[in-house]
Amino acid sequence: MAANAIEINDSNFKDIINSEIPVLVDFWAEWCGPCKMIGPTVEELAGEYLDKAVVGKMDVDANSITPSSLGIRSIPTLMIFKKGEMVDKIVGAVPKHILAQKLEAAL
Repeated sequence: MAANAIEINDSNFKDIINSEIPVLVDFWAEWCGPCKMIGPTVEELAGEYLDKAVVGKMDVDANSITPSSLGIRSIPTLMIFKKGEMVDKIVGAVPKHILAQKLEAAL
């Protein structure tokens, strides 16, 4: 079942991370090679966790307020939030099974 990661921006970020189900946010940029490598994996997870988690992506070039308030210095950075609180953080491109494991732990 194909689902796309939702587009997250500075204005909807707070509403989205306060979801009742865990939220995975991929902070990325168009020019970032590792971001492009992990992008398809994030999209796959969006489909696989359709009813269990929210999976979204935030372009750090288009949205600077949220990444800087979270102290994001390098991308890709992926964060998992549960009811508005960050419960996990992954920096760099990692294999899909690592992301899936961390998402499972948050469920």
